Amino acid sequence: MEDQNKNMILAIVLSMAVIFGWTIFFPQEPVPVEPGTDLAALPEGSVPPIGAEAGTTPPAIAGSPAVAPAVQEQAAEAARIDIRTPELSGSISLLGGRIDDLHLTEYNVNLGDDSEKVTLLSPTDTAKPYYVVWGWAGTAAGDGGGTPNASTVWSLESGSVLTDTTPVTLKWDNGSGLIFRRTISVDEEYMFDIEQSVENTTGSSVRLAPYGIIARNGEPETQGFYLLHEGVVRASDGELEEIKYKDMPDFAVIPGDGAVDIIEVQKNGWIGFTDKYWMTTLIPAPGTGFNSVAKYTAATDTYQTDMRFAAMDVPAGQSAVMNTSLFAGAKVVETIKGYEADRGIENFIDSIDWGWFYFITKPMQGLLAWVHSIVGNMGFAIIGLTLIVKILLFPLAYKSAVSMAKMKKLQPEMVKLKERFGDDKQALQKETMAFYKKEGVNPAAGCLPILIQIPIFFALYKVLFVAIEMRHAPFIWWIQDLSAPDPSSWLNLFGLLPYDVSWAPQLLSIGLFPVLMGITMWMQQKLNPAPTEKTQAMILAWMPWVFMFMLGGFASGLVIYWVANNTLTFLQQYFIMRSQGVKPDVFGNIISGFKKKNSE
Repeated sequence: MEDQNKNMILAIVLSMAVIFGWTIFFPQEPVPVEPGTDLAALPEGSVPPIGAEAGTTPPAIAGSPAVAPAVQEQAAEAARIDIRTPELSGSISLLGGRIDDLHLTEYNVNLGDDSEKVTLLSPTDTAKPYYVVWGWAGTAAGDGGGTPNASTVWSLESGSVLTDTTPVTLKWDNGSGLIFRRTISVDEEYMFDIEQSVENTTGSSVRLAPYGIIARNGEPETQGFYLLHEGVVRASDGELEEIKYKDMPDFAVIPGDGAVDIIEVQKNGWIGFTDKYWMTTLIPAPGTGFNSVAKYTAATDTYQTDMRFAAMDVPAGQSAVMNTSLFAGAKVVETIKGYEADRGIENFIDSIDWGWFYFITKPMQGLLAWVHSIVGNMGFAIIGLTLIVKILLFPLAYKSAVSMAKMKKLQPEMVKLKERFGDDKQALQKETMAFYKKEGVNPAAGCLPILIQIPIFFALYKVLFVAIEMRHAPFIWWIQDLSAPDPSSWLNLFGLLPYDVSWAPQLLSIGLFPVLMGITMWMQQKLNPAPTEKTQAMILAWMPWVFMFMLGGFASGLVIYWVANNTLTFLQQYFIMRSQGVKPDVFGNIISGFKKKNSE
């Protein structure tokens, strides 16, 4: 049994070290711009001229308070077109024709506060501007007298309010023979469709390059947790890339464009920003090539993602059209999966951070959603999922428990061997292995199932951590938000005493479910006597309480999973051991443990 405990501890420590170490020390690196990258398809000056007339290169994105205060003032006064759908509210600014005001009507900022909705996009006159804009950049071949920019005031040609059934069309005439239109439509969830067109009445051919930009000023507040990616996310012809905000200033510098990372997409791709629960993503039509650009402008502390298309010739008397889409909303798995299937958006489901064990995480999420659809309560769905996983892994658990039961039967003989060889560890090891072989026992048999189950645990952990269904989801009684820590505290006897303990750090003021997690983990250990080796015994004795405090500040949904898993594991192991003729003396082990401590 001593070797079994040693194997278990070694397996857990090594596996966690490998997984966490790899994640921390070997993150995905941004792809640098290779020398000789073909930038011929980019508009002149590289950066689409937002906030400046065509042919000039602006120092940064217009609308940034530090660069264009006049544009900021205009933004506050510009006319707006309302956005009203079942999932979204906000407005489009006619200054620049940008979507810069968007709220998610089904998601509140705080639990129980229906008045304040989650804000996804914000205008340039706010503290943290975050907006989306489209346009045409003129090239050296001629732009027909100017293209629309951040200072352009568009007119409303058709429509009055953008809804899921009524699109709107914006119009701008440059006065030199080019007429620009932008038709914006939106579905009943989170997908906008943008049709950009330019009509050439100049009498000569013009050359223009369409583009789309998502820009956010200042680094947003993030979870700061290494298991979750927040920042740029993009797909490029089947390859997914994630770039953290902190890495963007280190991009290769291209003269006239700043710190940029450019990928030439041949057929299918998309690019945008992802938060834990929300995302904004620019999506060209499937099969359309473009340059996927991630950019950082230090002068205004602006993070930016662009889709830049090849310049196109527009003959006199003809028009050119470019169709693109924008996803702006909550990362609901079924919604994103539906867009991927219906619109042919390659790898769109991977915009959700599934982690290293994505091949387990994805089906795990589907199983959780299925259980939730049946029970209707996410907390009970977590318990139900835990039960299903335990059933699926029962053969492994059975093998492990049987091995432990055999080891327990041999425990008296192992004690005799240790007494006979004393401190001669080499001889003891040799005789022990010979004894195991004679009895047909493999000490590693109980360890291997644990190793196999570790990736499954991390996959389930990942699902519960990133699932938006956990956010503000109630369980029972005092647990009204499974994505937040257990709000109860042992300091006031979990609410029985009328004391406010909000002053206490989360690490000390742990709730009832973290305490239950520690107790169930401790009870699970007591199925077997403590190892005779003092170091192993000390590690095992402290482990439940260390985990209790470590996970006390985690989302209550995760802790509920731990409690359910520990309880089911205890019951499973108890009855398997009894079926093998071993009668676990749980309470005897507890009492002997206390006696041993008192004697010391």
